[in-house]
Formats: sequence, C-alpha cells, structure tokens
Amino acid sequence: MASARTLDDARILVAEPPERDSVALSSALDDDVYDVIAVSTADAALESIASPPVDCLLTAQSFPNSESNGLDLLEAVRERDPDLPVVLAPTDGDESLASDSIAAGVTAYVPRDGTEDETIDDCRTAVERALSRGRTRRHRRTRARQFEAIFEDPETYSWILEPDGVVRRANEPALAATDASASDVLGRPFQDLPLWQRTADCPEAIRETIERAATGAVAHRELTQVHTDGGGVTDPDRAESSSESERREPVRTLEMTVRPVRDESGAVDSLLARATDVTERARLERDLRESEELHRVTLNNMTDTVLITDDDGEFTYVCPNVHFIFGYSDDEIHDMGSIDELLGPDLFDRADLESAGVLTNIECTATDRAGREHTLLVNVREVSIQGGTTLYSCRDITKRKRREEALTALHRTARQLLYAETDREIADVVVADATDVLDLEASAAYLFDTDENVLRPVASSTGMERLHGPVHDHRATDDSIPGRVFVDGQSRFFADVHDSPSLSNPGTDLRSAAYVPLGDHGVFVAGSATSGTFDEVSRELTDLLAATAEAALDRVERERTLRERDRELERRNHQLTRLNGINEIIRELDQALVRAETREEIERAVCDRLTTADRFSFAWIGTVDAHGDGGRLEVRTHGGSTDGREYLDGVSRSLADASEPAVRTAVDREETVVPNVAEGLRDEPWRSQALAREYQSVVSVPLSYDEFTYGVLTVYADQPEAFDDMIRAVLAELGETIAAAIVAVERKHALLSDASTRLEFEVADDAFFLTRLARQTDCVLSFDGGIRQREDGASVIVTVDGARPDAVAAAAEKFVTVDGARVISSDGSADDGGAARGGDGGTEHGGESEAGDGVGGAILVDLSRPVFALQLADHGVVVRSVEATPQSTRVVVDVPRSVDARESASVVSTVFSEVELRSKETVERTTPRDFRSDLRERLTDRQLEVVRLAYYGGYFESPREQSGEEIADTLGISPAAFYRHVRSVQRKLFTVVFDEIGLPANSAPQVE
Repeated sequence: MASARTLDDARILVAEPPERDSVALSSALDDDVYDVIAVSTADAALESIASPPVDCLLTAQSFPNSESNGLDLLEAVRERDPDLPVVLAPTDGDESLASDSIAAGVTAYVPRDGTEDETIDDCRTAVERALSRGRTRRHRRTRARQFEAIFEDPETYSWILEPDGVVRRANEPALAATDASASDVLGRPFQDLPLWQRTADCPEAIRETIERAATGAVAHRELTQVHTDGGGVTDPDRAESSSESERREPVRTLEMTVRPVRDESGAVDSLLARATDVTERARLERDLRESEELHRVTLNNMTDTVLITDDDGEFTYVCPNVHFIFGYSDDEIHDMGSIDELLGPDLFDRADLESAGVLTNIECTATDRAGREHTLLVNVREVSIQGGTTLYSCRDITKRKRREEALTALHRTARQLLYAETDREIADVVVADATDVLDLEASAAYLFDTDENVLRPVASSTGMERLHGPVHDHRATDDSIPGRVFVDGQSRFFADVHDSPSLSNPGTDLRSAAYVPLGDHGVFVAGSATSGTFDEVSRELTDLLAATAEAALDRVERERTLRERDRELERRNHQLTRLNGINEIIRELDQALVRAETREEIERAVCDRLTTADRFSFAWIGTVDAHGDGGRLEVRTHGGSTDGREYLDGVSRSLADASEPAVRTAVDREETVVPNVAEGLRDEPWRSQALAREYQSVVSVPLSYDEFTYGVLTVYADQPEAFDDMIRAVLAELGETIAAAIVAVERKHALLSDASTRLEFEVADDAFFLTRLARQTDCVLSFDGGIRQREDGASVIVTVDGARPDAVAAAAEKFVTVDGARVISSDGSADDGGAARGGDGGTEHGGESEAGDGVGGAILVDLSRPVFALQLADHGVVVRSVEATPQSTRVVVDVPRSVDARESASVVSTVFSEVELRSKETVERTTPRDFRSDLRERLTDRQLEVVRLAYYGGYFESPREQSGEEIADTLGISPAAFYRHVRSVQRKLFTVVFDEIGLPANSAPQVE
C-alpha cells in the first residue's frame, strides 16, 4: 500500500531490461525529485512492490529471457493492489497493446517512439499524472472504507436514503431490528419501515426530519418506542395509566440523525440516516432530572430548614423553604448577614462542636418576620461545602411543644375528672381547664335534658360571658349550632362563627369557635375573639379534651346506673322478702279457709293470720247494717293489738260520715289506701285516734264475690307507706278469696241445713228472660229449679201453660241470652196431670190455666252465662220455683237459717231489678235428712237430668206422650242408656221411699 509521502519524494519502481538501445527509464527519472528503484525483471518488480512500498510502477513491455511482459506484470499488480499507479512505456507499442493495457487497468500508457528528451518528458509527465491520480483514488478508497466502517457499525442503525426518503441501502443492525432482509426495505419510504411503526408520533415525525435534511440541514430527532405484546405502540406519557394486565416491553429511546450527502456540484444527492439506542442515557438523564426535581421539592417542602455558614457566621447557603419557619425569603436571610441575627448568639460552644463534630437537639427560640416566637430544635454539624464550614438544620417544634404542654394540662384535667361524681362537676372542671389546655379565653358546656329535649348550659367561663354574654338553652334540633352538633354527632370548627346561618346570637363577639359533641351527654364549646384560631393542633386538643370529658361523663353515668341497679336489686330483695312473707300469709289463710266450717271461723282466721308475728298492727272485718239513720258499719271480728277495740269504739262508723277508711270502702265498695295517717291530721278525727295508737298507714278492701259484698276488711300498720302496690294487690285478691270462702260455706249450709227460710219475691225485671218470654207468648211459664250446667251455660226445663210449646221455643230462641230451645212435650189440653208435673212451679188453678186456651207442654232451654239460678246458688240461695205470667213474675227461694234473710234479699236484688219481698216463712224438715235431700244425694246429675226430661216429656204418662227412644234422641244418648238411667232412678226412689216409711227396700210386703 502506498505511503502518505508527497509527490516530490515519491518512490518509483522502474521495471525494464538492462540492455536496451532506447533511453533508460530509470535514468530519465533518477534525480532529486523521486526515489527510483530499478529492477530488470517482472518477477523482481512484483517482489519489490510490497517491501518497501512504492508509489508508482513504470514498466516496459518486453523482458528478454522471460515469459512475462509488461502487460502481464500489470495484470499481476492489479491483483495485488488495484490502486497502485502503473505506467506502461513500450518501445514497440501499437493500438492493440494500448487497448489491452487500458483494459487491464493501466494508469498511463506512454509509447517511446519519439526523441530521448520527448520520451523522458512524456514518461515524467505520465508518472506525475499517475501519482496524482493514484493518490486521489487511494484517498477516495480510504474514505470509502472509513464510511463502510461507520455505516456498518453494529451499535448503530444506518440507512442511505434518496432525498425524498426512499431507502437505498440499510446496514445489518437496521435490518435485524425489524427482522427484515434488504429486499424488504429497499425502495420503501423510510417512515413506513416496521421499526418506526412502534414509535410515538410516527410517520409524521420521520417525514418532518427527512424533509429538513433534504433542504441541506442536519436533522436530529429523539424517538421513543414502547413495545407491547400485541406489537402496538403505547404513548409513553400514558403508559402508567394503561391496564395492569397489559404486558409492556421496556421503553426504548432512539436518537436519530439525518445528514445530507452532496455531490460535486453541492446539491443534495442522498441522505445518511443513523439511529442510536440511547435508552440508558435517556434513563440516566431522566433519573437525573427526577433527582434534581426531587431535591428541589424536598428542599422546598421539608419541615427542616438547612443553613450553611462560613467560620464568621456569614450565610453561604440558605434552603429555599426558609420562609416556612421564619417567614423571610432566602434573599432576606442573606441580607441579615450573620446566623446570630437569626438564631441568636451563643447558640452553642464552638469548642464542643470542634470536639464532637456534630451537636444535636439544641433547643432555642426564634422570632419570625410577623413577630411570632417559634421553638426550634437545631442540629449543628461541621462541613466543607463551597466555602461553608457549619451546617445548621432547624426544625420547628412549636406545635409539638405546645401539644406537649397542652397534653400535660390535659393529663391533670383527666386526673381531676377521675374524682368527679356528677355531670355538673365534670362540666365545671372541663370549662375551668380549657384555658390551659386550649389556650382559649372562652368555653362552655351544655348537658342534655332528656325529659325536656333541651341542651342546658351548666358551666361557662368568664371569657365566654364577656365575649358572648349569657349562655342560653337550645333545643336539640337544627335551629342552633349546639343543637345541630348534638343531633349530628359531628364536630364543627369555625374560623368565624358569624359565617354560620345557625348562629343564634349574631351580637356575639366570638369569632373562632369549636362545637364538639360529648356523646349523648351534651356539647362542649370553645372559642376566642380572634378569627382563624383553630389550627391542626388546636382541633386535635379540642377533640381530646371533649373525648376526655365524654369518657368521664360515661363513667359517672355507668356508676349512676350501677348505683340505681344496686338500689333496684335491694328494693327487689326487700320486695322478695315481703313477698315471701305475703306468700306465707296467703298459705296460712288458704289452709285456714279450707278448714273453716262457718263464716265466723273464716273471718276470725283472717284477722288472726294478718296480725300474727307483728305482720300488721290491727285488722278487723265489718258488715253494713242498713237499719237506723243512714246505716252503720258493724264489727264482726278483729285481731291484733288490744288498742284496736278502743280505736273502733272511738271512731265514727256511720255510713253518713264516710271518712274512716273502712267506712269509705263500705260506701264506695272500692279499695281505700291511706299511705300516711299523719297527713291532714286535723282534717279527719279518725286520724288522731289512729295515730294515738301508732297506726300510721291503712288499707281497706271490700269482701266481694260476683258483684256481691260480704263486708269490709281493714288492716293497719305501724309505719307509713307500709302498703305498696304488691301488698295492696294481694289484699284485694284476698278480699275476693274471703268472699268466695264465705259463699262456699253458706252454700254448704244451704244444702245441709235442716231448716231454711223460704222467701217469695215479686220481680218486675223486664230483662229477665222468663218475664219477657211470658209477655211475648201470652202464657204462663214455670220453672221448678232443676238445672243442668254446661261448659258455657246451663239447661233448664220450662213448663208451658196456655200456648203451644213450639211457638214458645221459637220465641225463646230469638233471645240473646238463649243459646237454643226445643220442645220436649206437648199436651192436647191442660189437665191435672200437667199441673202436677209442674210441681211447685205449676199453676194453682187445677184443670184450667189462666190463659184458658187449653194448650201446654214443656220445653228445654239452653241459657248462656250468667244463669240466674247459678248466680243465686253461688251465694247459698236455692231457687225453688219461678212462675212468670204476662202480668207478673213470682220467684220462690230457700236460704239456710244461718244466713241472714236480709242479706239473701240483697243477693236476689242484685240478680234481679225491681224486687219486692212478698212473703217469708220457715220451712222445717220432718227428719234430720228429709226425703228430697236424701234422694238428691243418691242421684247423679245425669240421672236427675234424664228422669226430669222423661217426666216432663210425658214418658211416664199413660199412654206415653213420647217413647224412650224419642227421649233418648233428645238427650243425645242411646235408648239402652236411657232405660238404664230410668231403672236406676226408680230403684233409688223406691229405696228412699221405703226407708222413709220404715220398710226396708229389700223386705217383702206383708199380706193381710
């Protein structure tokens, strides 16, 4: 390869035979200009070309004794070095040789056919021209190789483009990037290559770059690619908002440069486009920018302020966020000159800093631009940064210091609240300590009145009264700020409370205000005359103070609830104790009432059991004596203290003076309670009599059963309020039990008494169903007292005289008190037999009734409760007969001789209205056990019912009016059961008859 020498010192290799007649080529060039090397053979020339290298070969055509000639040497040289200049100077050249040499790549062809000087000049000129052309060719080829080396750079994508952007050539990295061959891209517009389809803003960005380069300017463009698994392009600015499920390749950044390539005339002949992957550099630049931005943001927003000074305290660096603490800009801080102006002198000992290198947590006070004091925590460190030697890190701990002081005060408040016992005491403590905890001048506390649904102010500070005036009640509604806060349960902080539409006092001087609910207990209010007082710390402390108060109020409420629960448990235990005592009384009374045979025993047992074991001081039972002026309450029996008899003799028991509790109960027939005898002592004389005997409370209950009163039970105790609701209820129920026991005893006496009083009443009660039925049917109706009880009522047999039984039964069924009526017998005429069947309830006129229509019979009537006969029987009054005519109704009853006839008359008057006693007589039994009672005891209710229905149904008439099967059907039983009952009754009847007349039932009759 030729050296980089100049033309003047070029090395020329001359190849020519040594013996020639012509001018020697080497001698023609051998001067100071060229370095000539002469060889005589072609082989020697080939060896001399490489070492040392030559700049030009001058050769002859013919070499004697050699198979090679100058033309062969030219071809051999071209194989080795295509760019070496070769000058062929034949002595016998012709056109054919010239043509062949040109075809072989000769640089210059110089035939030596002239003079010696001409030949030398021609050879010198040819060599000079060859040297110049060869050097130019070598330079171009070197540049071409250099271009190829750059174009084929494996780290760079390269393309040769037409000026309009059509691809002329692409290197291997560019083809590999798109997995394409040269034929796939050649001839295509550059912007349409697949590589750019994954680039944002393509093909417009590529087209703009090519158009700019085509004008002769070098165009640069940075392109960003985001590859997705689907081959699409994702905009890098929106890459972060894409779906997380979308798989993305890393972002790739390409830096593309398009350079114009000009021809010899200077026109743009082609374009060289090169793209380099600068992803890592772009990432580093982006990270650097983000780091710088983060640094700026951190410095501007960090709570600590960093200052750097030199040894003299002059500022060398001021953090941009210095205004957060001090309110000054960084330029204003620089103008201060010294750190002592900002943080004060003597902040630390320089010797300590030199010894330790760093001093931490130095607390100091600094004043900001607005004159506010800040508590700072300063760290000082030795540094060496751009002329600075001391670094100060300042942290504002004013809020933390204030919070610590407030929490300390709040802790004292919490300890005080531990010992508070009432809601008002808690409110007083919270309002009193609010000034220290919150550093506010005004505070107040409302407590909720559940009964009135009102928030009532229970405590307020002097500052609140001075700024706001008196604090008033507020309804628990949205009409006021406290009411709304209490209902919503949400705290409200106002920079200026006048901005609230719910402000109830527009004249208040309060500006900043806080309203915090105290749970279900009330509302806490705090404020000041300055607007915007409540910052984050103030809000937090206000909420903490309110929460502490709420916890204390909850504790007091729990303790109050527990105390109330304890009192309730104590009260219930006391009630249970008393209940056990009452149950014991009831148990003893029940046993006594069951064993009692007479009314006197019942009344005596009640009074004795109530006053035994100091249960009550005195008890007595009285009944009303209606004779005399207005009547009087008579004493039947009493028990307890001996002073009781004196008390009964000393008080008025006249019904006209119904002041004494027992008399009042007898008149009103209602319970009378006197909780405290001493109240109204001078108003009623009986009270002084009772109090003199230490009777301090009284209760009196009527002895009533089924609307009938058998007297009054009155009990006295030696302490006020001795008769609570439970005892009163027990005594009221005891009154009914005593009355029921009296009724049972009298009913028993009525059944077993050998003598009784028969009373006959004239009843003018239009509500009595027999009276109304007799008037409606215009007949005589009779009832002999026989009755069969049912679950929901009773059935009675009514004999009819003077009307058709079916018509009477139909009329009876229309009555509400009648559940049903049916005919059991019907007579064609009213004869003596019919009258006889009526018994005591039959007509007294014998053969013909008062109606005189010759029609009669019997009907079975089902009555709903209450049934008059049963009502009377419950009180020992036995109905013997009832006869109702269209004009009047006669009722005959028997009462035991032991029962007062007047009380019995009163019982009848209670069952019927408008009752008049017509007659009274004593009915004696012939034997201790009369025939009727003896028979009644032998027969069952069912047997009596069957035989009574058979009798009134005409079964025993001759001929029979109804057969046994018909009677059985009416009774709802089988004929066999009917006959069995009839035979049983007949057998028992004859037994009683024979016993009555002294003839045993099983003895044979005597035949005379």
